[in-house]
Parts: sequence; C-alpha cells; structure tokens
Amino acid sequence: MPDTSIHHRKSDALGKQLVIEMYDCDAERFDDVHWIKNVLVEAARRARATIVETVFHRFNPHGISGVVVISESHFAIHTWPEYRYAALDIFTCGDTLEGDTAISHIAREFECSRYTVTTLQRGLIVPRPAAPETVLTRPASLLAAGHETMLRKIVP
Repeated sequence: MPDTSIHHRKSDALGKQLVIEMYDCDAERFDDVHWIKNVLVEAARRARATIVETVFHRFNPHGISGVVVISESHFAIHTWPEYRYAALDIFTCGDTLEGDTAISHIAREFECSRYTVTTLQRGLIVPRPAAPETVLTRPASLLAAGHETMLRKIVP
C-alpha cells in the first residue's frame, strides 16, 4: 500500500494533493447527503485536520458533491451512485496530514472493493533566473491553423 501521509518540506512544494478514485462501492447511501458529510468530516478529524466549514449538495436525480474546508486546505468529494463510484480530493498546504488514515476510513465506510491514490506535489517552487526576458512566439502549427494565440516563453 502506498504511503499517503502528506509530508513535505516547505521548500519543495506549496501543497500536496491526494486524488482518490473509489470503485465498486456500496452505493446504497451515496444519495444520503448527511451520511456522506459525516463520513468526510470524520475522515478529516482522523487525519488530524482542523475543520473550518462544510458545504454539501445533493443533485437531482442523484449524486452528491461536497467539501470540508480545513485550515490546511480541503477534502472534496463527488459521488456517482449509478456507477458505484466516488472521486475524492485531499489537499493540504500544511506539513503533516494523515491522508492514509482518512482514506482508509472513507474506503471502509463506502465498502469499496478497490481504490487508487495519485499523489501530486502542487506549487513546486523553482528558483527564478536573475533577470528573465519574455519572448513572444507563435508556433508554426498555430499560424497554419489560423490561430492568433501567442505563447509566452521565458528566456533566462
């Protein structure tokens, strides 16, 4: 099982994001907005997050989207009961959040048969060149297609 704890040095990235896809879930309660909210709030608590606010919405005919705003950033979810699928996102700007604990709790509650976790470092900060020069270019492929789009290329 991959390490989904969110640990990073502030010099590496501004944040870390876990993108979770849960498949073959017991979708019987995927339209129960209060239950979904409680599962995510409890997951945030178990991850040692500081909860600020929650917003959840049930769609017609089915499905829920919601977010638990935490001091460290957010937990977000979208459910598709008809596909027995849930997409989740856990993002943190802090140093430590127990993502693996949160994911295990959610997977257990949703009774999903499998899930994937993709970890992304967000806002990677790289040193800037001393005095960059901006050069505007128009790639031949864009010109040939009649596009007026200009791409910016930073030249050190």
